[in-house]
Amino acid sequence: MTTAEPRNYPFSHPDRLDTEPLFARLRAEEPLTRVCLPYGEPGWLATRYEDVKVVLGDPRFSRAASLEHDEPRMRPQPSQPGSILSMDPPDHSRLRRLVTKAFTVRRIEELRPRVQEIADGLVDAMLAEGPPGDLIENFALPVPVTVICELLGVPYDDRVDFRYWSDAFLSTTKFTPEQVGECTQKMRGYLEGLIAQRRETPKDDLLSGLVAARDNDDRLSEDELVMLVMALLVAGHETTASQIPNFVYVLLTHPDQLALLRSDLSLVPRAVEELMRYVPLGLGAGIARYALEDLELGGVTVKAGEAVMPVLASANRDESVFTDPDRLDLLRQEGTHIGFGHGVHHCLGAPLARMELQVALGTLLRRLPNLRLAEGDAGVRWKEGLSTRGPERMLLAWDA
Repeated sequence: MTTAEPRNYPFSHPDRLDTEPLFARLRAEEPLTRVCLPYGEPGWLATRYEDVKVVLGDPRFSRAASLEHDEPRMRPQPSQPGSILSMDPPDHSRLRRLVTKAFTVRRIEELRPRVQEIADGLVDAMLAEGPPGDLIENFALPVPVTVICELLGVPYDDRVDFRYWSDAFLSTTKFTPEQVGECTQKMRGYLEGLIAQRRETPKDDLLSGLVAARDNDDRLSEDELVMLVMALLVAGHETTASQIPNFVYVLLTHPDQLALLRSDLSLVPRAVEELMRYVPLGLGAGIARYALEDLELGGVTVKAGEAVMPVLASANRDESVFTDPDRLDLLRQEGTHIGFGHGVHHCLGAPLARMELQVALGTLLRRLPNLRLAEGDAGVRWKEGLSTRGPERMLLAWDA
């Protein structure tokens, strides 16, 4: 274990969607640096693209080992046993296979017309109401919530409850540890009730399929079933609900790139990829991986049993991979972003998120003429105390 005094992390308070200024210097001079997060033991922070890919993809780094440590983390609660996010292969592979078919590119493309129908219906309502309108409540949240509810088989009418529980699950400081624990138990109880309903009356949805896999094939435990559904429900709406307004905000504050996209909406898929690279969704430090043996990384020796946190936002701004990385360039063709992660824990829902973001951006730009911030930055209220970044309110105007 190194004796160097670790830095406190986060290094500074995140402002809107700005990236941490220190990351650039660390990439150049100290790509692996010792840090102390708000909770858990010290660990290494990996900031370079290639190092981050190693941490995410090399089997010498383990997520399951975090359960044996007081892992460094932004949230009070440590990782939970039985969660797919806390597993290594083969257990991780076993659970992932149960849901992979629901998220293939082909299956997701079959959902595109339905997502377009949802998006158009929401814009119809915004047009009928007239400007200004809150993008979050009127569009950004209902799109992914409706989709994941229909896919999983979760009642849309319960969205207020599981949205609140999701915020608690992602809380850094917004909720107390006691509130997080209470909300987690309420979400578990809610999902256990839905699982019991599917056992009694199966339906044509992913939840029924997972229950059948549990009961008929014994491919996962009851606790794994509940934790898997919880992860799908939270991740299935939270990230996209944050990224839709994030992407819109970035475009509206980069008028040259917005004009380029408006002039050719066929660029929307490429724009989504560049925005995934450019926008820092999280607070920086990714979920810790533990070294299973001594290894060299970023010019230092990481000892067996030490934690490394990959910083995707820094990797996506790495000068050795992306030319002028701090510039938004919707025509960028070089490099491959890792906004959806890398390796065995690469985001299972990436095809769904991509499609939803493409539909959302294309629909808003096509149907809301001269879309703009209604009150400038004064009409945007940013989330506080959560591990995901983005507006919780964004007032938009358009030409009626």
